[in-house]
Amino acid sequence: MALPIVHESDIQALDLPGRMLRWVVTKETIGAEHCSVAMIEVQPGQKVRPAHSHPHGEEVIYLVSGSGRVWIDGEIGEVRTGSMVLFPQGKPHMLQNTSNEVMKVVCFFAPATSLDNYQMFEGLGFQD
Repeated sequence: MALPIVHESDIQALDLPGRMLRWVVTKETIGAEHCSVAMIEVQPGQKVRPAHSHPHGEEVIYLVSGSGRVWIDGEIGEVRTGSMVLFPQGKPHMLQNTSNEVMKVVCFFAPATSLDNYQMFEGLGFQD
Protein backbone atom coordinates (compact mmCIF):
# COMPACT_ATOMS: atom_id res chain seq x y z
CA MET A 1 0.00 0.00 0.00
CA ALA A 2 1.23 3.48 -0.86
CA LEU A 3 1.76 5.96 1.92
CA PRO A 4 -1.24 8.30 2.40
CA ILE A 5 0.41 11.40 0.93
CA VAL A 6 -1.18 13.83 -1.51
CA HIS A 7 -0.11 17.22 -2.85
CA GLU A 8 -2.70 19.92 -3.40
CA SER A 9 -1.45 20.57 -6.95
CA ASP A 10 -2.36 16.99 -7.89
CA ILE A 11 -6.05 17.72 -7.23
CA GLN A 12 -8.20 19.45 -9.83
CA ALA A 13 -9.69 22.73 -8.61
CA LEU A 14 -13.41 23.42 -8.71
CA ASP A 15 -14.32 26.97 -9.77
CA LEU A 16 -17.01 27.93 -7.23
CA PRO A 17 -18.53 31.35 -6.45
CA GLY A 18 -15.80 33.44 -4.82
CA ARG A 19 -13.17 30.71 -4.62
CA MET A 20 -11.24 27.89 -6.22
CA LEU A 21 -11.63 24.72 -4.13
CA ARG A 22 -9.60 21.50 -4.09
CA TRP A 23 -10.82 18.48 -2.06
CA VAL A 24 -7.32 17.36 -1.04
CA VAL A 25 -8.02 14.89 1.78
CA THR A 26 -10.94 12.55 1.08
CA LYS A 27 -11.58 8.84 1.05
CA GLU A 28 -10.96 8.87 -2.69
CA THR A 29 -7.73 10.90 -2.69
CA ILE A 30 -5.93 9.54 0.35
CA GLY A 31 -8.18 7.01 2.08
CA ALA A 32 -9.39 9.30 4.89
CA GLU A 33 -12.35 7.76 6.72
CA HIS A 34 -13.29 10.31 9.40
CA CYS A 35 -12.22 13.75 8.16
CA SER A 36 -11.78 15.75 4.98
CA VAL A 37 -9.66 18.75 4.04
CA ALA A 38 -10.14 21.29 1.28
CA MET A 39 -7.82 24.05 0.11
CA ILE A 40 -9.41 27.23 -1.15
CA GLU A 41 -8.01 30.31 -2.84
CA VAL A 42 -10.00 33.54 -2.63
CA GLN A 43 -8.98 36.43 -4.88
CA PRO A 44 -8.69 39.98 -3.47
CA GLY A 45 -12.11 41.50 -2.78
CA GLN A 46 -13.97 38.22 -3.29
CA LYS A 47 -16.46 36.59 -0.90
CA VAL A 48 -17.03 32.85 -0.59
CA ARG A 49 -20.67 32.67 -1.69
CA PRO A 50 -23.33 31.98 -0.73
CA ALA A 51 -23.35 31.86 3.05
CA HIS A 52 -23.58 28.20 4.01
CA SER A 53 -23.49 25.80 6.93
CA HIS A 54 -22.50 22.22 7.59
CA PRO A 55 -25.52 20.61 9.29
CA HIS A 56 -23.69 17.34 10.02
CA GLY A 57 -20.29 18.51 11.28
CA GLU A 58 -17.81 21.24 12.10
CA GLU A 59 -15.32 23.15 9.97
CA VAL A 60 -12.07 24.73 11.12
CA ILE A 61 -10.20 27.03 8.74
CA TYR A 62 -6.56 28.11 8.84
CA LEU A 63 -5.39 31.14 6.84
CA VAL A 64 -2.12 30.34 5.10
CA SER A 65 -2.00 33.76 3.40
CA GLY A 66 -4.04 36.91 3.10
CA SER A 67 -6.42 38.65 5.44
CA GLY A 68 -10.08 39.46 5.59
CA ARG A 69 -13.11 38.81 7.66
CA VAL A 70 -15.53 36.05 8.57
CA TRP A 71 -19.27 36.26 9.08
CA ILE A 72 -20.70 33.62 11.43
CA ASP A 73 -24.44 33.65 12.09
CA GLY A 74 -24.65 37.46 12.10
CA GLU A 75 -21.31 38.28 13.76
CA ILE A 76 -18.22 39.57 11.93
CA GLY A 77 -14.59 39.05 12.90
CA GLU A 78 -11.24 39.99 11.37
CA VAL A 79 -8.81 37.26 10.28
CA ARG A 80 -5.24 37.27 8.98
CA THR A 81 -2.43 34.90 8.08
CA GLY A 82 -2.13 32.41 10.92
CA SER A 83 -5.74 32.78 12.12
CA MET A 84 -7.81 29.69 12.84
CA VAL A 85 -11.60 29.86 12.96
CA LEU A 86 -14.21 27.34 14.07
CA PHE A 87 -17.45 27.30 12.11
CA PRO A 88 -19.77 25.47 14.52
CA GLN A 89 -22.09 22.77 13.25
CA GLY A 90 -25.17 24.24 11.59
CA LYS A 91 -24.08 27.91 11.86
CA PRO A 92 -24.25 29.86 8.56
CA HIS A 93 -20.91 31.44 7.66
CA MET A 94 -18.96 33.30 4.97
CA LEU A 95 -15.38 34.41 4.33
CA GLN A 96 -14.18 37.56 2.52
CA ASN A 97 -10.71 38.48 1.30
CA THR A 98 -10.10 42.16 2.10
CA SER A 99 -6.38 42.07 1.32
CA ASN A 100 -4.49 42.76 -1.92
CA GLU A 101 -3.13 39.21 -2.11
CA VAL A 102 -4.68 35.84 -2.78
CA MET A 103 -6.15 34.40 0.42
CA LYS A 104 -5.17 30.76 0.76
CA VAL A 105 -7.13 28.76 3.33
CA VAL A 106 -7.02 25.18 4.61
CA CYS A 107 -10.52 23.94 5.54
CA PHE A 108 -10.71 20.97 7.93
CA PHE A 109 -14.00 19.07 8.27
CA ALA A 110 -15.06 16.47 10.84
CA PRO A 111 -16.70 14.21 10.12
CA ALA A 112 -15.73 14.04 6.46
CA THR A 113 -17.96 16.05 4.15
CA SER A 114 -18.48 17.10 0.54
CA LEU A 115 -20.40 19.84 -1.26
CA ASP A 116 -23.46 17.58 -1.08
CA ASN A 117 -23.55 18.20 2.69
CA TYR A 118 -23.57 21.99 2.51
CA GLN A 119 -26.74 23.94 3.31
CA MET A 120 -26.86 27.20 1.30
CA PHE A 121 -28.31 30.50 2.52
CA GLU A 122 -28.83 33.01 -0.31
CA GLY A 123 -29.27 36.55 1.01
CA LEU A 124 -27.39 36.01 4.29
CA GLY A 125 -23.91 37.25 5.05
CA PHE A 126 -21.98 40.48 4.65
CA GLN A 127 -24.40 43.29 3.86
CA ASP A 128 -21.97 45.64 2.10
